[in-house]
Parts: sequence; structure tokens; C-alpha cells
Amino acid sequence: MIMKSTTLRLGLAALFAAWLPTAVHAAPLEEVRLDYAFYSPESLVIKHNGWLEKDFAATGTEVRWVLSRGSNNSLEFLNSGASNFALTSSISAFVSRTNGQPVKAIYNYLWSVPSAILVQADSPYQTLHDLRGKQIAATKGTDPYFFLLRALAAENLKPADVKIVHLQHPEGRTALEQGRVDGWAGLDPHMAGAQLAGARFIYENAEFGLGAFLNTQERFLAEQPEAVATVVKAYERARRWIIANPEEAAQLVSGETQLPVEVIRLQLSRYDFSKPLPGQVHLDAIKPVIPLLVADGVLRRNADTEAALASLIDARIAKDVIEASDEPR
Repeated sequence: MIMKSTTLRLGLAALFAAWLPTAVHAAPLEEVRLDYAFYSPESLVIKHNGWLEKDFAATGTEVRWVLSRGSNNSLEFLNSGASNFALTSSISAFVSRTNGQPVKAIYNYLWSVPSAILVQADSPYQTLHDLRGKQIAATKGTDPYFFLLRALAAENLKPADVKIVHLQHPEGRTALEQGRVDGWAGLDPHMAGAQLAGARFIYENAEFGLGAFLNTQERFLAEQPEAVATVVKAYERARRWIIANPEEAAQLVSGETQLPVEVIRLQLSRYDFSKPLPGQVHLDAIKPVIPLLVADGVLRRNADTEAALASLIDARIAKDVIEASDEPR
């Protein structure tokens, strides 16, 4: 345990030294602001256990939490200054950076196929082609929306071939169940809840797997590397705890979300927690989506997507934290 802590301190000290010219001018951190989300089990574990409140107590830094309902919501908080960290899909973080926001991905909290296209159990629709001209709910700026664009392209359909209704994830499920839309690009845990309530998938694609990032802003990363390290350590601790305690994790997330534990078990079963260090595999998963984002107007046609992708990730702190956590106790 002593060796592990020493190694982590030495590794992080090297990073802090690299940032020192900027960091010495930063004001003391009085408050750290984070979002939490039902689609990020780690955030719920950390918040429930008060780990960050304990970790920041020594410096007198207050911890403030804000609930995000989707990647678009999370990035709004980050880019407005309402939060210092944002939980988003990898594509959403890339879009934000490409469109001029100084977003940096610092940790990958899970990997998953982020969505599926659902209809109600008694729906006459069996394939995505059956939804031509029909209404499909999705949250613009989030993975389910990007999943829908990919699904349409894979089936030789265009966004104009359907009527996309922009609703936040919980409202999308409600609209589907009330018959106000014909299909829905879902997001867990709402998707798992709808599925167990009788909705069915008409389109899935295991090849559409993507990372989900913990992000911060460039300036915060440069000025507050110790705070960033503290947050990343909490996420790595939560990730490992979830892997080691799947049933306890399901019960905890169920309590935090007020959703049935059966829903949470299904949600967690779809998540891969084995890729915490953001890197090339995460960037490679984004690349096939870029032409669709440009065609849909999500990205400017003259946007430098290569530069944005190449500069999206800064994994230095995560690398040290993960390597230190891997050491024998």
C-alpha cells in the first residue's frame, strides 16, 4: 500500500511539474463542480459514498454535484462553467471540441453499444425500413442520436427519410409508450426500463461500440492537475468496485435512480468497464461517424476534424492513476 501510494505521488508529481508555470498562478480551489448521471454508474457510486467530499476535505474544497440528463446537458454545464467535469459520449466530446470548445477527455468510464432503436411490443414495425416517414425520438447531441444516424446509413436510409423528434432521453421513452412517436433511439437505464416494460428492439448493431468520457476543460486541467487527479482516482476506484461487486453496484444504482434493480442489472450487463484509459481504440471508434456528422450539419463542413480528434484526449493523469492502482497491495 505504501509503495502504491509513493508511486502514484511520484508519477503525478512529474505531471504537476509539467503544468507548474500555469498552476502556480491559479487561485486556490474553493469549490469543485461535477455532474452525475444515471448513465454513469461510477458517478452514482462516488456521490453515494461521499468519496470526493472526503478526498477534498483536507484542502477545504467544497464539492457540488449537478444532475445531467444527457451528453448535451453535461457539455452545456461544462462549457458554461456550471461544472468542471462532464460525463459524455466520446462522440459528443469530439463534436464539442471540433466546434471550438476546449474540451479534454481525461478518462473512459465505460464502453458500450450506446443505443438501439425501439418500438412498442404491439407495433407493426419490424425493421428500420418500416419506420420510413415515421417519427423517431432521439436526443440531439447524444450517442443515441449519433447511433440513429449510423443505423440509417447502414440501412441505406437518410435522416430525411424519417421524422426525428428531439426529446431528452426520459421524455423519448414516455413519448414511445404513449404512442406519440413510432420509434425511439434509447439510452440506458431508460432503455432497459422500456425493454422490461415491453418495448422491443428493431435495430441493434454490435459494431457501434463507443467509449464514454469523463471530460474537463483545458484551462482547468492545466491549472488544477491535483484536483483532476483526485477526481480520476475516485472514478478508477468506483470502476474497480463495480467490477468486484456487481450485485451491490446494481442495488446502489437502483437506490440512486429509484429504478427497479432488474432494470439496473440489465443496464450494467451491457457495459464494458475494461477500457478506462482513453486512447487510440476510442478515437478509432469515433472516425466512422465523422462523415455522418458533417452531412447532418452537426459539424461545420470546413471543421478541422483531424486536429480535433488528435487533440481530444489527455490521458497522462489517468495513466498514472490506473498503473498505480494495478500494483499489488
